[in-house]
Amino acid sequence: MYVLDSRELHVTQELPQLLFLLPLPTFTLIFIHNSEMPSPGVTWVARWRSKTSFILATVAFCLFTDLFLYALVVPILPFLLQDRFGIPPEDAQPYTSGLLAAYSGASVLFSIPSGWIADRFSSRKPTFLAGWGFLTVGTALFVGGQSFVILLLARILQGLAAAVVWTVGLAIVQDSVGPGKMGQAIGSIFSVVTTGELMAPALGGILYDAAGMQAVFWLAATTLGIELIMLFLVLESKTLIAVQTEGAEEFDAEVPQANEETALLPSRPDSKYRIQGEVGSIIKALPVLYCFRESRLLVALALTVVQGCILGAFDATIPTEAAALFHFSSFKAGLLFTALILPYIGLGPLAGMAVDKHGTKLVATYGYALLAPSLIILGIPSQHYLAGMGNLVLFCGILVLNGIALSIVSSPSFVDASDITSKYETANPGFFGENGPYAQIFGFNSLCFFLGLTIGPLAGGALRDAFGYQIMGSVFAVISGIAALLSYVYIGEKPQG
Repeated sequence: MYVLDSRELHVTQELPQLLFLLPLPTFTLIFIHNSEMPSPGVTWVARWRSKTSFILATVAFCLFTDLFLYALVVPILPFLLQDRFGIPPEDAQPYTSGLLAAYSGASVLFSIPSGWIADRFSSRKPTFLAGWGFLTVGTALFVGGQSFVILLLARILQGLAAAVVWTVGLAIVQDSVGPGKMGQAIGSIFSVVTTGELMAPALGGILYDAAGMQAVFWLAATTLGIELIMLFLVLESKTLIAVQTEGAEEFDAEVPQANEETALLPSRPDSKYRIQGEVGSIIKALPVLYCFRESRLLVALALTVVQGCILGAFDATIPTEAAALFHFSSFKAGLLFTALILPYIGLGPLAGMAVDKHGTKLVATYGYALLAPSLIILGIPSQHYLAGMGNLVLFCGILVLNGIALSIVSSPSFVDASDITSKYETANPGFFGENGPYAQIFGFNSLCFFLGLTIGPLAGGALRDAFGYQIMGSVFAVISGIAALLSYVYIGEKPQG
């Protein structure tokens, strides 16, 4: 068994060169402060910066960047450990697993605190930018670190960044579009995010083989640079509204306007969501916890775990199954992910629109009901009923079916969690604070999603290695069937737009 020597664990000489990066998140907040409030005279610029479409594009790209940089290094970790520290490939698994677990663990640990902090600020942008700063520092440490401890610290910072970016980003989406259009927004965002998460492993392997770690670094730096520019430009809708309220100038922003479809009288809050009596100190500190009295919310969060778990299982097992069936290289195995990506790109927004129109119950139930048989047939290619190209086409077709089902279930759980907390906020004005409970609930959503991404690869890999792809798919099919039943019984009712 390979053991890191003292040179690799000794970081006192390396830290002075690298720790100068750690204040970057704070400097980022100072740098961005003057861009937060628009100049009263620049009406068209402020209108463009606060457009809902630009806000959604910015959030989508930030979430894309986060999962893209996470997945970019997954296939190169064993080679990086060998090249940088001389760790033989047969001994690299525990170190690789440790680096992956550090990211996921930090994401799970910091998701809820990120939501709590974000809801305490009048603007969500500073917290969002802090996430960018942590991601940039973590990426720089990972590229330049010459000890395993530094690599571990880098992955922890990247996991912290993921918790912040996901939690605050989804809260910004909620602030911008409201509950009535969350389905389409989440579906569109997940189509972009999943594309990055699934294409990055192949791209990372290609770049590392062709030009080494420097090529991976420049791709990461370019992506982070684009993200910073978009974050610098974006203007939250409520910031623009605040300027209007102060009378600086009338901006024709994308705020809801009354029309012939607007109700003459506002709907009365449902009394069942009204908080009665005094609440405890824990609820006062984290008000969103009161919403957990609803079984519907608990099921929505459980569905988020299932979604992340299945995605993580595919991420971990498609390359190994492709190598076993078709003797594919890492590059060719990476191309198979396009069978999962394409349905997300095309159907993610449409599935989200269906959620907004027909409600979460119908879409989630049908989505998981379709996912169950799609997972059951995953093992058919391993039986070799077809040979050569025919078996490859069959495998790709099965992956497409799974991609369709996964695109359908990408948004209902997030939308349902948002909808239930929205009802509590409407029924209890002021209880959740000025910004509402949305960053807090999306903190729990992020925790559940990353928990699934942690469990999925471990469970999927273990099941495949022990019993084969057929059994692995069948186990996840049973879970999907249970998810369909829970969706039908518990979640539902169309969000009020």
